Amino acid sequence: MMKLKNIHPGEILLEEFLLPMEISQNKLANDIGVSPRRINEIVHGKRSVTADTDLRLSRALGTSEGFWLGLQADYDLEEKKASLKSALGKIKSLVSSEPEIGVFAGR
Repeated sequence: MMKLKNIHPGEILLEEFLLPMEISQNKLANDIGVSPRRINEIVHGKRSVTADTDLRLSRALGTSEGFWLGLQADYDLEEKKASLKSALGKIKSLVSSEPEIGVFAGR
């Protein structure tokens, strides 16, 4: 089974928003009140999306608050999972695979 490429939020920003909407990185940066360098580094996968950037992008591009942070979290988890593959394989679960009835029922 072929593994899909882990896509950075910056690639989505560029390919799904900036290019189709014909918005330059510089214009977006100016419109949302951040430095053009911040947008450029995000687009090139050299910078993570922060809560501040998420809120600004969401307002400007019509996405829901948390959309960009969610993409960043997904990206970060996949990157970390790949780098910890060997270590994670050595960790044994401390819980049974089938939870007991009522364990989370407020008892």
